[in-house]
Amino acid sequence: METVTEILRKVGATVTFRNGTVTVNAARVRNFRAAQLSRKNRLPVLAIAPLLHRLGRAEVPYVGADRPWVRLSAPRDRDGVAGDNLGARPVDFHLSALRKMGARIVVTRDSYKARAKRLHGTTIALPYPSVGATETVLLASVLADGITIIKNAAGEPEVVDLISCLQKMGALIELDTNRVIRVEGVKKLHGTEHRVIPDRMEAAAFAVLAVATKGNILVRDAEAKHLITFLNALRKVGGEYRVEKNGIRFFRTGPLKPYAIETAPHPGFMTDWQPPFTVLLMLARGRSTVHETVYEDRFGYISEFNRLGARIEVVERCIKNPCRFAGGGYSHSIVIHGPTRLKGAAISVPDIRAGLAHLVVALTARGKSVISGIEHIDRGYEKIDTRLRRLGAQVVRRRAG
Repeated sequence: METVTEILRKVGATVTFRNGTVTVNAARVRNFRAAQLSRKNRLPVLAIAPLLHRLGRAEVPYVGADRPWVRLSAPRDRDGVAGDNLGARPVDFHLSALRKMGARIVVTRDSYKARAKRLHGTTIALPYPSVGATETVLLASVLADGITIIKNAAGEPEVVDLISCLQKMGALIELDTNRVIRVEGVKKLHGTEHRVIPDRMEAAAFAVLAVATKGNILVRDAEAKHLITFLNALRKVGGEYRVEKNGIRFFRTGPLKPYAIETAPHPGFMTDWQPPFTVLLMLARGRSTVHETVYEDRFGYISEFNRLGARIEVVERCIKNPCRFAGGGYSHSIVIHGPTRLKGAAISVPDIRAGLAHLVVALTARGKSVISGIEHIDRGYEKIDTRLRRLGAQVVRRRAG
């Protein structure tokens, strides 16, 4: 939210917060340059299409310029997007779509510079059902001339929620079968009120925490329909849940059991659920596996887990089903030998979801743990230390040094 607010204010919008509600007034948006924003987040790329519609120009930071991106198995020129260091996150999907819709884009080491008098509708076939690329095309197509067809679009609840919001603002969008979205451009959009969906990553994180620590946690407002694959996996490993009037209650009734996980785009097992869920598999007796098919380099946190007492092998082979990383030399699968007797230690957090997993490990381990790099956790989980203390955890936040 901080990054989004920074973008909006940079281009001239006013943003106010009150009682959990954000109000945005975009009447005075005059600045197309947002290139001086923080490079720590890939969200500025999503501002390109709205700025092109509004001002005909856009300039946002090239947030991948200082990152050692790994190529996928099909070599080609690509632009990287920062965020967590999970492997290549190409924005060429975004840029090629915008170019096909009429944008002229120049990529420098510091920024993406785009121009367009008008964007026009076309057919966009995404090479992969990327959430960010789907959102970019949606934001570009709602005010473009003509009709835009998005093939192989992402179908995550967050994408559907964006579509719902855009429809309230006057957009004409149809969801078809087989990951196809049809957008008929309109002349203008108007303001609206919209309640965003609950954070399903956060709901899963607290579910894992409850099961790992043998606790009992009610996650208010959590939606079971957004967590179907996760809830099934949680029950398979020995966790349990109960849907209540005001949320979902998570708990555990017996020993944890080994399981095989394979990440995939929605409605599959979400890649962001993978690091916290790995903690449960570490605690289960027997052999578990995780096959990561979304990012080719998402197991950087495993060495830290092994240092804390886990027995996890990182392997290059696909487990269960062949995926797009097969034969590419990517360490995208793990084999877990449990159970693990975790011990407290000094822990360094590499990214948001792995950071939450490390926090669960620390709360499960015997003894005291000291966690550094908590800014990664803060990016994804608001006031996490305060909420954990309310649940009975002994967590103290201290400034470095």
